[in-house]
Amino acid sequence: MEKAIVCFSGGHSSALAAIEAVRRYGKDRVILLNHDISPKVEHEDIKRFKREVADYCGVPITYANMPGWETTTPLDVCVQHKTIFAGRPGRAICTARLKTEPFNRWLESNMPKSADIHILYGFDAGETERMLRRGTIIRAMGYTPEFPLAEWTRTIERTEDVGIERPVTYRIYRHANCIGCLKAGKQHWYCVYCLRPDIWWDAKIAEDKLGYSIIKGMYLKELEPLFWSMKHEMHICPSEKIPPQTFWAQVDAVLPEQESMMPCDCAF
Repeated sequence: MEKAIVCFSGGHSSALAAIEAVRRYGKDRVILLNHDISPKVEHEDIKRFKREVADYCGVPITYANMPGWETTTPLDVCVQHKTIFAGRPGRAICTARLKTEPFNRWLESNMPKSADIHILYGFDAGETERMLRRGTIIRAMGYTPEFPLAEWTRTIERTEDVGIERPVTYRIYRHANCIGCLKAGKQHWYCVYCLRPDIWWDAKIAEDKLGYSIIKGMYLKELEPLFWSMKHEMHICPSEKIPPQTFWAQVDAVLPEQESMMPCDCAF
């Protein structure tokens, strides 16, 4: 019998994929597979969102967690393994340890390799490279990848349409990833500097211990003078909802004598 395993991250897109999966396959054939993350970096409202989506779908959340996830943050993982990135460029070690490895172990223990086992992701039609890369990996593992938001006729566009408010983190951040995402850039880390000084402090300590910078070519402590000025003198609102070019243009407008802070084209 076919099974649909939704990679249920806690983000809005994965929630839509979960709802689409239940509507197509029926709740008895759907598994919502999540990797719980320490509440220090995964906002409680994301956990609320996951529970409400699961309740709406009528499917309990299945967890595949790294041992010690309750107190181990992504930065802790980096310090333990003495690196920030692993494998291909841009692949954070925290993703491998907190998500990928528990996911693979769960599949090996619970799902026989079969084309009848469908692994669903909430990628949209514009994420062709991610779909190609992930699809290749899933097929090599012996399963069938599916991307409901890109490949199916959609039945829902917003969780609000079924009475579920998306996480409050979307008011500031572009995603529902960890606060202090190790794959994010300066704009995200400015938000962390302003709103989560505890994570900012932990990240600086981790950089010092590791000798690696989270942001390519620049340590967080080097950004502190600029970020202090942006917060206290320029009163730049911490937000990822503003496109990067526009955001950094606002900074340049206040500091015209400074070298442009706008990211180059390769940052997108």
